[in-house]
Amino acid sequence: MAKTRVFVSFDFDHDFALKTFIVGQSRLEDSPFDIVDHSLQEAAPERDWESKAATAIARSDVVLVIAGQYTYRAGGVLKEIAMARDAGKPLFQIIGYKDLVCLPVPGAGRRYEWTWDNLQKLLS
Repeated sequence: MAKTRVFVSFDFDHDFALKTFIVGQSRLEDSPFDIVDHSLQEAAPERDWESKAATAIARSDVVLVIAGQYTYRAGGVLKEIAMARDAGKPLFQIIGYKDLVCLPVPGAGRRYEWTWDNLQKLLS
């Protein structure tokens, strides 16, 4: 069975560890999803990151936004959400931290708790 191809959007400056966690979960034997790409790879983005992100989003089946404490105002994430919406990709967000206030990210779809059960249901 083919795995769901996921583009992960996250706040590089504050939530890089969360991206690492979701990549790790994608490598589990029973994972129903693969990470096709993820948000900015570096703090100072390349000039053409937007075209690279748009291409990666187009290759994905769904865009997963990891909602951290400051993601709702992260410029790169907001641009990636706009690209996903323009490409007609389904979007949803998972709450990155249980012990911090993680405000909803505008336009990023419904929010869910980050649990393995939720990821398996949403990404199967």
